[in-house]
Amino acid sequence: MAHGPLHQFEIHPILPLSVGGVDVSFTNSALAMVLSSALVLTVFLLGARSQARVPRRLQAISEMGYRVVANLIEENIGAEGHCFFPFVFSLFFFVLGGNLFGMFPYTFTFTSHIIVTFGLALLVFAVVTIMGFVRNGLGFLRTFAPKGVPWPVLILLTPVEMISYCSRPFSLAVRLFANMMAGHTMLKVFAGFSVSAGALFGFAPMTLNVAITVFELLVSVLQAYVFSVLTCVYLHDALHVGH
Repeated sequence: MAHGPLHQFEIHPILPLSVGGVDVSFTNSALAMVLSSALVLTVFLLGARSQARVPRRLQAISEMGYRVVANLIEENIGAEGHCFFPFVFSLFFFVLGGNLFGMFPYTFTFTSHIIVTFGLALLVFAVVTIMGFVRNGLGFLRTFAPKGVPWPVLILLTPVEMISYCSRPFSLAVRLFANMMAGHTMLKVFAGFSVSAGALFGFAPMTLNVAITVFELLVSVLQAYVFSVLTCVYLHDALHVGH
């Protein structure tokens, strides 16, 4: 039976479970999260075991991943941002693992679901807001009322700044969700063209599908990087209110 391009995003329970009338079943999405996280963890654990002067493949991947996140924090937050390394590192590789895991046939891309990306974005929003108040106290509210702005303008500017600040989790969530869902839908559509066109005319859509696959791999990495960069930018703003 043929399925449409959106069929790949359907969530199915693997272990049905209900607690107090609430559905908490273990689904294909949860399984994908567990498997992708386990793969990422395995790569870094195996890479960390080797301390060779000339790193082998897994050690090189682990060290490169560490340096990418460390440089990202250094450039966007500064030296004081190193305390956020575990948080940003986990976010980056959770998103990257989910994006890349979904590129394999018969797997599930959990980052193509808004509930997952919005949950991650809310986590970032909560951490940024809490750190803003911990670092600056009530001075964190200066985020919505910049210094030196005349009060008539401030009356108009403050609601705009508040709306802009509160919209951050929505923009973070939608950017990641929309890119992953659109890319995988396009892959499915052109794969269907390749099959339906047959051996004679299927070469052109198949060639295009290969190109889209490569592009989607780049998008998977880029979206994880953008998500982490914006997290670091928001943390920087929270730590340096009024600077």
